[in-house]
Amino acid sequence: MQLASSLRRMRAPHWLGFYTLIALAWGTLYAMQLPPDLVAAANLYGAEFWQALCRIEPGLAGAPNIFLMWAVMSAAMMAPTALPALATWDDLVQTGRGAGFGALLSGYLAVWLGFAALATVAQLALAGAGLLNPLGESVNIWLTALLLAGAGAYQFSTLKDSCLAKCRHPLTFFIQYWHDGPLRMGLRLGAVCLGCCWALMALAFVGGTMNLLWMGGAMVLMMLEKLPAIGAVLTRPLGYGLMALGWAVVILELGGWT
Repeated sequence: MQLASSLRRMRAPHWLGFYTLIALAWGTLYAMQLPPDLVAAANLYGAEFWQALCRIEPGLAGAPNIFLMWAVMSAAMMAPTALPALATWDDLVQTGRGAGFGALLSGYLAVWLGFAALATVAQLALAGAGLLNPLGESVNIWLTALLLAGAGAYQFSTLKDSCLAKCRHPLTFFIQYWHDGPLRMGLRLGAVCLGCCWALMALAFVGGTMNLLWMGGAMVLMMLEKLPAIGAVLTRPLGYGLMALGWAVVILELGGWT
């Protein structure tokens, strides 16, 4: 009965809007991908071909497109990971039929728009230094190793643990900050989610910022990590695995096998 009741509530208009947002975000990312023949051409001819094809001007001229890509990516990847918290909010305001849902989600996504701005600056800086190819993928073995090992080490940090605790127990989070109202709680929720996931999101520079398979896998990992039972046994093994991959990249480079 409880499951049936939950499913009925999640057919409400605010939930349909939420699912539409996610579908549109992933659809936009798919549309923004290069066709396979152009990907091959970009890899063959390098950044000059890409710039001539897309008419991207030097410097900050390409920033709006990069920001749009990161903003859509953040919405597509992070909105689904907030589902348990949003469902808990709905349980708490059942009589209000989703009252404040939009404000809560807006605050959450606003934080990730801020992350998108920072990621845009990082991508422009790394690309300008010759560390990324035109598809947003690291071409520097040391940057790749640093991103992997850094994300792995962050899995063991107290900040990550603190943020995950709030994400895994949204009821406690909402009770603690209920007096803030939905918008401010959304901002807080976005901040703790950012604290959980920013390092894993930064791995987009390893797999490529427009690699949908890579991003989809990362989204699934971040969703599972926020589930109390699964996340408790996933977080640290994932950290060990990422650090091992980072060291493996370094060893392969020093051994001349790359």
